[in-house]
Amino acid sequence: MFSNPNYIVYLSGFVSMLIIIILAFIIVVKSEKNKKLLLAIDQIKNSLDQMDEQAKLIVRTDIELNKIQEELDKKISGLYVLQRLSRAFASTLDEKEIFNKIKSEHIEELGMQRVLAFIWQKKETKFLQYLNIGYDQTSLENIMRAIDNNHLAYLKIIKQEKTVSSLSNDSGIIPNQEIQDIFKVKDFCISPIVPKEGNHGFLFVGTVSEDIPVTEGDEELITILASSIGQGMENARLFEATWHAQQELERRVEQRTRELTDAVTELKKISKRKSDFVSAVSHELRTPLTSIKGYASILLGKGMGELPEALKERLEKINRHSDELVHMINDLLDITRLESGRVTMKKGTYNLKSLVENTVDLLSVQLKNKNLTLSSNIPPDINVVVDKSQIERVFVNLIGNAIKFTAAEGTISLTTRPAEKFIQVNISDSGIGIPKEAQEVIFEEFYRVDNPINDKVKGTGLGLSLVKNIIEAHQGLIWVESQVTKGSTFSMLLPTVEIVKK
Repeated sequence: MFSNPNYIVYLSGFVSMLIIIILAFIIVVKSEKNKKLLLAIDQIKNSLDQMDEQAKLIVRTDIELNKIQEELDKKISGLYVLQRLSRAFASTLDEKEIFNKIKSEHIEELGMQRVLAFIWQKKETKFLQYLNIGYDQTSLENIMRAIDNNHLAYLKIIKQEKTVSSLSNDSGIIPNQEIQDIFKVKDFCISPIVPKEGNHGFLFVGTVSEDIPVTEGDEELITILASSIGQGMENARLFEATWHAQQELERRVEQRTRELTDAVTELKKISKRKSDFVSAVSHELRTPLTSIKGYASILLGKGMGELPEALKERLEKINRHSDELVHMINDLLDITRLESGRVTMKKGTYNLKSLVENTVDLLSVQLKNKNLTLSSNIPPDINVVVDKSQIERVFVNLIGNAIKFTAAEGTISLTTRPAEKFIQVNISDSGIGIPKEAQEVIFEEFYRVDNPINDKVKGTGLGLSLVKNIIEAHQGLIWVESQVTKGSTFSMLLPTVEIVKK
């Protein structure tokens, strides 16, 4: 059976076919595996590419963060420098000394290498150099020459009040290259110095090294520095103006003090001459007045026989007017003595209520004639340390005035109010009152208020002046409050304890 050739051929063909099928299957399986493997390789490659991009991003981010950190550290360091400089500026009040506070170490800490400061002088119409760090004399002269030749451009930069740098020089006033050539720098900042008043200027800073570029942070720091310099200059100007004003004020005060001292001295001399004159005249007048009054009394006496009625009336007028003159002379003498301090107050402790009652008794007839009601609300336990006779004169004058200027059936009241070491005594009336303009001068000698009563009743105008001097001799005060037609209140402070005059 196996020897049959056809069978063998058939079998061989079948085996070959089977082998081919198996090989084809193996090839298909391997092909699928290869596809999966290639796909996996592609995925791995994509993952590696993504990882590479992420790594590059991380590296770039790290570099940027390092730059930011460096810039931040530089800015923080710069701010510390500016803080120290600001304190230094505040400690000096001389304009030029402000620039001397800026040292090379400060500029190095700010990351700069060269610094110049120029202030425009209006009177000289030129820039003056106030600060130089990093330039020799020859370079500085060349720079000054270039600035003088183009000073209008620098004034424009100052006027715009904006920092110009090699990063942000968009004004077009002076090209970057021209600035770099003039100042021999690679990068630069020009920041205006603009105090509120006075001369303006600009601060120039620059670097010459490629490794030290000017950044935006540097621009901000230089702007702050220029602003601090401007503030320092303003403070110095204000101090100088204040100092000059103070010196002028002190000079004027000293001059005015001398003038016032001379005036007071002259016033004292005049016052003494017046007192001496009044005293002398008063004493001289007493002698003839005494004679006049004596002869008038003799003539009025019965020893000369009976006189005609008309002559007797005239002699009585002479006698009465003589008494008035004597009273006025006595008041004048008392005032001059009190003003000059020649009167010694014989002080003692007296009951205030009793003093007032004694005065009211003396004036009771006048009160009754006008049918006036006088009320005294003075507590019985108040004691004052005064010269009894002098204070009684005060009450006689004040209550007497109240009676004179109060219409019939009017009222007068006396009240008190405690004050430290003093008692305030108020004498009020329902009289005609005192005009406001008269209240300020009513205590002056010979002043009389212009009113119908004063037109009818004669007086010297010395009573209130005498009262004021007596009260002040007791270290007290007197004042008046009044309204026309509504009455007046005279108030005075009397000591309740011994007051030692300093």
